[in-house]
Amino acid sequence: MIFKETKLQGCYIIEPKIIQDERGYFMESFNEKTFQNGIGQAVHFVQDNQSFSSKGVLRGLHYQTGEYAQAKLVRVLQGEVLDVAVDIRPDSPTFGQYEAVILSGENQKQFFVPRGFAHGFLVLSETATFFYKCDNFYNKESEGGIIYNDENININWQFSLEDLIISEKDKVQPTLENAKKAW
Repeated sequence: MIFKETKLQGCYIIEPKIIQDERGYFMESFNEKTFQNGIGQAVHFVQDNQSFSSKGVLRGLHYQTGEYAQAKLVRVLQGEVLDVAVDIRPDSPTFGQYEAVILSGENQKQFFVPRGFAHGFLVLSETATFFYKCDNFYNKESEGGIIYNDENININWQFSLEDLIISEKDKVQPTLENAKKAW
């Protein structure tokens, strides 16, 4: 695996070694020792989640606060998404900045999003199956969110915002400025 740290300290794009032949392919999608060596820290994943969505569905930007903060290792099993992490660590030099990466069943890239980041994704293909590992259990009382179109973050979703399919919950999330108090 190749680990590439992004401009946001602690966020990594991970490219697996894919072995292909006439039968198809094989790859190691996760190895705890390789992963920890690649990012330089120990992370113990305790929960796996999977979602299926159609083109134009935007999920996010979500995070967990306090003792329930979560790091995530995300990937796409089928289809293609634009995956986004926003640095919400108040003392970080990249606070309020984002990183976006195309994840697909074809490129098999993964994205590690550490604690202290909001996360979301937009489905670019007709459908997508999204899979992620979390290092902490979900806790409803600790969930937080930031509006997807926050003008100060200015995410380029590479999609017409009028065509997005967004949950009612995600349509009314606060801006980063108003959500700061949550952490």
